Amino acid sequence: MQIKRWMVILLWVAAESLARCAGAFRLEDRVVEYTLDNGMKFLLVRREGAPVFSANITFRVGGVDEVPGITGLAHLFEHMAFKGTRTLGVTNWRRERPYLQRIDEAAEELTRELAKGERTDPKRVAELQQKVKDLESEARRFVVKDELDDLYVRNGASGLNASTGKDSTNYYVSLPSNRLLLWAWIESDRLLNPVLREFYSERDVVCEEHRLGIETQPMGWLYQDFIATAFLAHPARYQTIGWMSDIQAVTRRQAEEFRNKYYVPANATVALVGDLDIEACKKIVAQYFGRLPKRPLPPPIVTQEPEQRGERRVVVEWDAKPWLIIGWHKPSPLHPDEAVFDVIDAVLSRGRTSRFYQTIVRDRKLAAEVSCFTVPTNRYPNLFGVEATPIHPHPTREVEQAIYEVMETLITNPPDGEELQKVRNNLRADFLRGLQSNRGLANRLAYYQAVLGDWRIMQTHLDKIDAVTAEDVRRVAKKYFTATNRTVGEIVPISPGEKKAKKGKDDANR
Repeated sequence: MQIKRWMVILLWVAAESLARCAGAFRLEDRVVEYTLDNGMKFLLVRREGAPVFSANITFRVGGVDEVPGITGLAHLFEHMAFKGTRTLGVTNWRRERPYLQRIDEAAEELTRELAKGERTDPKRVAELQQKVKDLESEARRFVVKDELDDLYVRNGASGLNASTGKDSTNYYVSLPSNRLLLWAWIESDRLLNPVLREFYSERDVVCEEHRLGIETQPMGWLYQDFIATAFLAHPARYQTIGWMSDIQAVTRRQAEEFRNKYYVPANATVALVGDLDIEACKKIVAQYFGRLPKRPLPPPIVTQEPEQRGERRVVVEWDAKPWLIIGWHKPSPLHPDEAVFDVIDAVLSRGRTSRFYQTIVRDRKLAAEVSCFTVPTNRYPNLFGVEATPIHPHPTREVEQAIYEVMETLITNPPDGEELQKVRNNLRADFLRGLQSNRGLANRLAYYQAVLGDWRIMQTHLDKIDAVTAEDVRRVAKKYFTATNRTVGEIVPISPGEKKAKKGKDDANR
């Protein structure tokens, strides 16, 4: 008990140290909001020190904004945003353009042929596929490969990348402070004059990502089926990378329509953090991003997931180690109970003093690891999840039962004051640590504003964590962690020989 008390004290000291470090500036005093006439919002923070800055452009568009037929398009468009513009990545846009039109025509004809199903002509498919490849090869004569990346690197950029999730698409980079003008020109140009060149070859790259990440990976396959089982109505059920058939059929013109609908100025938040002159920064972003025409916001998603009224299960048979995933429906992060879920996550799975580790991993040796997570969206109600990797010879069902037993202790034995304080200290330290770097703060600001609607939610996050009580934990656990509200997925090991024999038996029974 004495050791535990000292651990709590040390964690509190570490958290307070980070708080003082982050408290060198108060966000409400240092974040400058600047909104252009076209609706694009900028969050500007000056941080003295090294002459560098970090930029994050976040669009409120992701996998939840897709419908059947175009799933995976938000992710694919993120790839295309690095292909350049009418002036970047090309030697002669006017000569390139007719080739892109001819490529589109051939690709759309190919899509129509594939859509015929049983009446599809394989010979015609092969001809059209070759035609698309040949035309793209000819158009490649005008492409300056990776010119956008090279331009950034030559000017001292680091961390140039992008990411797509269910809720948003993010573009980020860090640069020397005297390259702000260059950044503004590049980023505004690829929003104003993008050219989706090499679209179909890049589409093939994403198809390969799908094969490597899902089709050949048992955990990827199970996760795909798990999410699609947990959500029946809401578009959160689609994988961000999309269904393979959709990826293979989507066209460049559909991607341009998607961009025109969602990549509008008012649907974006830009965070700039670092050694910046705020007034000069305002003039630069107004000059360059103010060129983007004002367009209406995309319509909201009206589909709501109906209440789940019974346990759902999905089993994936694979020649692989067993794996278990469980999810319970919960409200969105804007709900007052979100802070309670954060505390429950930490109580159950954070560190070697967590309940899952001590009971299931250390004492009973049922699993190599047990962890909590939240998926798949933060804009809408989501899932509180638990995943576990069983240790041989313990089957997934035994580990599953052990998980329920530990979670039941949240009701019968909620965390006491000491356990709660340890959790608060850990969560505080992690949160503040994420704000120490320019990039970390820029990412957080853009996320809270674009996805949750207001960056100021950051200001109250830790206060809400500190306010969570043992009774809150008991109440939330009792309300949400029920059998009727959960979806369970498991990988059941099966050898190729067993699978073949089972298939033969099933065929015979038919």
